Amino acid sequence: MAAVKVLITGSAGFLGRHFERALTGRGHELTLIDVAYTPLCDAIPHFQQDGRRYDLVLHLAAVSPHRAAIDGRALAVGAGNLALDSALFEWAARTRPGRVVYFSSSAAYPLALQQKPGVRLLEGDVFGFEGYGDDIGEPDAIYGWVKLTGERLADAYRAQGGAVTVVRPFSGYGEDQSADFPFGAFRDRALAREDPFTIWGDGAQVRDWIHVSDIAGATLAAVEQGVDGPLNLCTGVGTSMRELVELFTASAGYRPDFEFHPEKPAGVAYRVGDPTRLHEIYIPKVTIEEGVKRALEAS
Repeated sequence: MAAVKVLITGSAGFLGRHFERALTGRGHELTLIDVAYTPLCDAIPHFQQDGRRYDLVLHLAAVSPHRAAIDGRALAVGAGNLALDSALFEWAARTRPGRVVYFSSSAAYPLALQQKPGVRLLEGDVFGFEGYGDDIGEPDAIYGWVKLTGERLADAYRAQGGAVTVVRPFSGYGEDQSADFPFGAFRDRALAREDPFTIWGDGAQVRDWIHVSDIAGATLAAVEQGVDGPLNLCTGVGTSMRELVELFTASAGYRPDFEFHPEKPAGVAYRVGDPTRLHEIYIPKVTIEEGVKRALEAS
């Protein structure tokens, strides 16, 4: 990628830090926006006031996109993320950046395809505003609805001549992920040699775990090739919560009892993506086994 002016919103967050790392050293001019730096460094006021034109915009700013908040603080998650996404596309329509990357989510897929007995690999054309008839299906909670709305805004922006890539990350993870997310929580419990080991739900929930370095690599490959999407960022490999815990505890060298908490937010039964389209431009490199090993060694 030639040297460009890049705006990263939510740059202090998990994904933002890794995109900054991936782009640093390439000669790019990076503008980093995150309320973690200062309350004044907020994406919405930035969009309202900034008139600069960027070559690439990575919109990663989000309000609490983790399970506990999605289920427990639906209004804050819904209203906050709608406000961020609306401000983004209004600003983009005014300033015309070279390309916007909108981070949707696998939560946008219909719940009916993620619960038994109807589970299947999730692919971009199994639903949507084209190809799924009049019924787009019910997405996962208010966060899924917000992301569907964001994709619709992206479509409207594209119809006005804007260049936008929509990606749908599945269960992203990495060594420095917060314990608000399952991978980070399991890492911390394994390091503490927790016994019994706490698992929310019944442990059978299956997810498609994709390393954050592959999320960054796949996204930048899509930008370089001008892919509009929606594009799944996934591996196509399903691993249950219990299996992930077993990988962590085996790598940490102990065998605890498991303590399941079905009363806690657990999400859908099965969420695994079809990586066929992704593989045309990028092949994920880090397996979940390698990711677990890295997380324990880095701590």
